[in-house]
Amino acid sequence: MSKSAVVSDELAAKFATEKDTPYERWVRSQGLDIRPAMYVPQLRTIELKPWVARGGKAVFLNHETTRTTNDAYVCEIPPGGELKPRRQIFEEMILVLSGRGSTTIWNDAGDRQTFEWKENAIFAIPLNCHHQHFNGAGTQPARYIAVTYCPQVLNLYGDAEFVFNCKHDFKTRFSGEPDYFSAKGEQKGFLLTTNFVADAANIPLITAKERGGGGGHIRFNMARGALPSHISQFPVGTYKKAHSHGSGAYVIVLSGQGYSLMWHEGEEPRRYDWEVGTLIVPPAGMYHQHFNTGSTPARYLAFRNMSIRNSQGVPYSWISRRQGGTQIDYADEPPIVRDLFEKEIATSGIASRMADAYAKEIETLPPRVAAE
Repeated sequence: MSKSAVVSDELAAKFATEKDTPYERWVRSQGLDIRPAMYVPQLRTIELKPWVARGGKAVFLNHETTRTTNDAYVCEIPPGGELKPRRQIFEEMILVLSGRGSTTIWNDAGDRQTFEWKENAIFAIPLNCHHQHFNGAGTQPARYIAVTYCPQVLNLYGDAEFVFNCKHDFKTRFSGEPDYFSAKGEQKGFLLTTNFVADAANIPLITAKERGGGGGHIRFNMARGALPSHISQFPVGTYKKAHSHGSGAYVIVLSGQGYSLMWHEGEEPRRYDWEVGTLIVPPAGMYHQHFNTGSTPARYLAFRNMSIRNSQGVPYSWISRRQGGTQIDYADEPPIVRDLFEKEIATSGIASRMADAYAKEIETLPPRVAAE
């Protein structure tokens, strides 16, 4: 996908009626806004509106090109309060941004579990389970961000009553297991199968040399669902390799500070500064690259749409463009990328640690594919 693919107003007008979807009409019916989400500087202070149907405050975040895939919303639970119970026949993953509290999950068979959470906890709502969130503090609100498959499901069925009031228990997803929301899990390769992460900012990671910069990585399967997520971290004085992928990756900064570059093929990269609590949502097909300019390791969580993979099951965004993937090797990145990083960290008084990463890549750099 090249550049931003903007067309004439005349052509756009011919598709205008198709842009207003059942999902967007439902959000409006809740009295809420959909805010463009390519870049949100601070999720912890973003303005919210009353969400009467749930008893809290919220805003929906969605890049214009992803409103038919997955979405996000930030929600706030009032001090000492709770949200109204809800169920939905779509998947939802949650990161707690601030505060502490608890959540109760139950199904129509009467199986029920309650667990506690605090800032930086991650968990998923099992498919079509009733759930209710409670604020455990009497003086401060609790705030979380959730990413869901709501747009796909609402646009498919076009019936909010069915989507939010379907009477079916998916027993293979949740059947009241007493340890369902414990922090236990099974690790296979990068993938951790678990239903609860108590502290996303400090969970141990696995070395991921393929992404460059000496960083770490872990991927999650939660609530036996299909909504993917992962955490990546990269050391002081380093940056990750650029890549592109499909729409719907909600990248939330958990620690550190720095910036990201985003660009379509043939365009100049644009810069977006970030800190803890920043959200970045790269559009489909747009190259993006993350840089640590702070004095501590930088870590982010990504709630994503499903990835396009090769025949071996490897995401194309992990495969060099020289091998037919969408990851740009350091040796092939635009000169402005390296120059800007070196200037930025020099200003901060931090030494670059990229020389070793560049050298190690040269040792294993694949030949260019014929198309290049």
